[in-house]
Amino acid sequence: MFFIMKKVGFPKIIPVFPLSNFIIFPKTTVPLNIFEPRYLDMVNDSMKSDKLIGMIQPKNSKNENNIPKLHDVGCLGKITSFRETEDSRYLIELKGKIRFQIINEINTDKQYRSVEVDYNDYSNDLSEEKEKLNFSDLELIFKDLKSLFEKRGFIINWKALEKQSLDETINALAMASPFSLEEKQILLEAKNLDIRKNKIAEILKTYIFDDYENTTLQ
Repeated sequence: MFFIMKKVGFPKIIPVFPLSNFIIFPKTTVPLNIFEPRYLDMVNDSMKSDKLIGMIQPKNSKNENNIPKLHDVGCLGKITSFRETEDSRYLIELKGKIRFQIINEINTDKQYRSVEVDYNDYSNDLSEEKEKLNFSDLELIFKDLKSLFEKRGFIINWKALEKQSLDETINALAMASPFSLEEKQILLEAKNLDIRKNKIAEILKTYIFDDYENTTLQ
């Protein structure tokens, strides 16, 4: 495992972008609109070096310095597209590479936060092998997800999703889902696609009855 990490050259200390209710998975790409000065600095520094940024969710609690605590697991992403707007925002695309676990936070003179990380628990993220799951096994899950998305006013291009690989589809739905911060974190920390699929099914059970209409998802 150590040899793989050393060979691909992922840094042990990375800048992190804490963003609530937002997760990325390896091999998925997401757009980001960067406008806060500290994160503009982070992107600038990243573009000058390895173009790598860690995405992680903050917790609802804060430390003794009134700074939001971070979840233990996030995902390292690489900037694959960069554009500066006329009003000095950065529009970037970030592609997930590998999940990481935080060892500790590093004190720096930067406005943004940096952490020391370990990748060993998620080395399988680097595998090119596709995990085998039957799409037919997931039809009920997707049906319930679609109903939940529609009830919450989310618009998803389902036909486009069906053209993707199964893992890309599951991860895209997990990222875009109207689940809570804690529920999305559970999906991010699931070690493989099969576990993630089962976790989605478990979470959906809690949404079967609408809080307001008390109706079953159809």
